Amino acid sequence: MPYFDAASAAPLHPVARQALLAALDEGWADPARLYREGRRARLLLDAAREAAADAVGCRPDELVFTSSGTTAVHAGIAGALSGRRRVGRHLALSAVEHSSVLHTAAAHEAAGGSFTEVPVGRSGAVDPAAYATALRPDTALACLQSANHEVGTEQPVEQVAALCAEAGVPLLVDAAQSLGWGPVAGGWSLLTGSAHKWGGPAGVGLLAVRKGVRFAPQGPAGERESGRAPGFENLPAIVAAAASLRAVRDEAAAEAVRLRALVDRIRSVVAERVGDVEVVGDPERRLPHLVTFSCLYVDGETLLHELDRHGFSVSSGSSCTSSTLEPSHVLKAMGVLSEGNVRVSLPVGTAEADVDRFLEVLPGVVAEVRERLGAPVSVAPSPAPVASLVVDALGRRCPIPVIELAKVIGEVPVGATVTVLADDEAARLDIPAWCEMREQEYVGEEPADRGSAYVVRRLS
Repeated sequence: MPYFDAASAAPLHPVARQALLAALDEGWADPARLYREGRRARLLLDAAREAAADAVGCRPDELVFTSSGTTAVHAGIAGALSGRRRVGRHLALSAVEHSSVLHTAAAHEAAGGSFTEVPVGRSGAVDPAAYATALRPDTALACLQSANHEVGTEQPVEQVAALCAEAGVPLLVDAAQSLGWGPVAGGWSLLTGSAHKWGGPAGVGLLAVRKGVRFAPQGPAGERESGRAPGFENLPAIVAAAASLRAVRDEAAAEAVRLRALVDRIRSVVAERVGDVEVVGDPERRLPHLVTFSCLYVDGETLLHELDRHGFSVSSGSSCTSSTLEPSHVLKAMGVLSEGNVRVSLPVGTAEADVDRFLEVLPGVVAEVRERLGAPVSVAPSPAPVASLVVDALGRRCPIPVIELAKVIGEVPVGATVTVLADDEAARLDIPAWCEMREQEYVGEEPADRGSAYVVRRLS
């Protein structure tokens, strides 16, 4: 069964498995002890730290291992903010950061701090000049991911790092998605990563803090990992994580070329064979293995279930695949279509034949889901157009409000409007996206007794 969700968790690399099993036998003792078993464990830990630091591009004594990538983000942000509390309590970050960064920012604000979200363009990348405007005299820390976890767009880390250095603000880079493909360029100050993203075992993260960065670990003091990651080290997992990071880096150059070609094929064929689809993310400055697209008139959860039934494991950022009515914060910040969203992230070693079969199956699956939902095949004008229409889609989840809009847009004359009443948060994003794809005018959002009224003017 083809597994196409490496951005969530990559399959365990064979080197990681071998290192893990060996370390279970050799690295079970306390590395802080001086007897021979402890010394043996300490040698393994030191070797793992050196290997990981070499891959990150920092000194071994600048890197610590944590219990997860999320823990590394939380500890990194909290420690940097506390270390620079005399400067101020302002945090700058992009609008498309991982939820671990956003949750930390929200907690910081609840505790009396403040933060500024830097917007992104439709490709998902920040403008370095716009990021610079978010840096204030009281900014204690800036955060920017190296590449986006949902759409694969690479961020201009090097340029933003230079601007942060000029302003005297340390930059924390969340490199969870990109670290397996290569080191992060630029003068970053702090960096985080997560082993299960590159084929290591789950439960291992890393945090690098450059020398000279003011950093004050939060929470009860600990003796291990420089006091920045309390608790007994999971040494076998750490050894496996470091070994697999080195292994995937050795394969990265050749595998990136191969997977990029497969992703290019997905990007082009999906646009050709699936009507009413938007392929999102930067087409060039992106991770080599990841592509995301959104399909109009499709319920994302149903689409993912149908693809699973056909043997393909993919994921989605669509609000229709979660228990909430909130669309993906990444797709929302980009201003792109969120309904029917599919993220394909190919693991190392993906066979070309599996990608070809996916592209054969996908159009039929999308067509079947659309037919099941009663989506329009084409939009034809009514023989007796009316001046304007109101569509009541209250209480109905995506993509139904957009489907109902598409069904009736041909019933009003050119220049007239259709007003869609909806209380699904995703409609705020998907109706303007539909208008752009269909070359209709999105007039705007108006208040309503329940939900909101979205007004669309027919242009053709």
